[in-house]
Amino acid sequence: MLEIVGDIWEHAGGGGMIAITTNGSLTRDSRAVFGRGVARQAVLRFPAIAAILGRRLTEEGNHVFDLGCGIVSFPVEETAWSLPDLRLIARSAEELRLLADCSGWQRIVVPRPGCGGGGLAWEDVRPVLEPCFDERFAVIHQPG
Repeated sequence: MLEIVGDIWEHAGGGGMIAITTNGSLTRDSRAVFGRGVARQAVLRFPAIAAILGRRLTEEGNHVFDLGCGIVSFPVEETAWSLPDLRLIARSAEELRLLADCSGWQRIVVPRPGCGGGGLAWEDVRPVLEPCFDERFAVIHQPG
């Protein structure tokens, strides 16, 4: 697992995948709730992913999904109103690794899950990710 600094959107395109931290909540019209951070930025760039993730959440539950457009969901919270959960982050890391293996992805950029707006400390999250993330995975944070 690499740790890098910068803007996650500088890594969009070029065959790599960007993971966005998500939750399992839906709006009244069955769209996924993208409240803040990288997820909010993603839905502003790719509005169709709200309906795509909403459909997957309804059919399969709160899991890692390829949403198209080089975007993959990474659940960190059960709902938009709950706190990030290290157990869910660990499960998401495992699911993302398995999906990367099956899909042949060679570069996956992930924000520090549950950190930032979620309030978790990177020192607590890093050990949860390390067993799952190999050299294909870059965990990014913005300076400041």
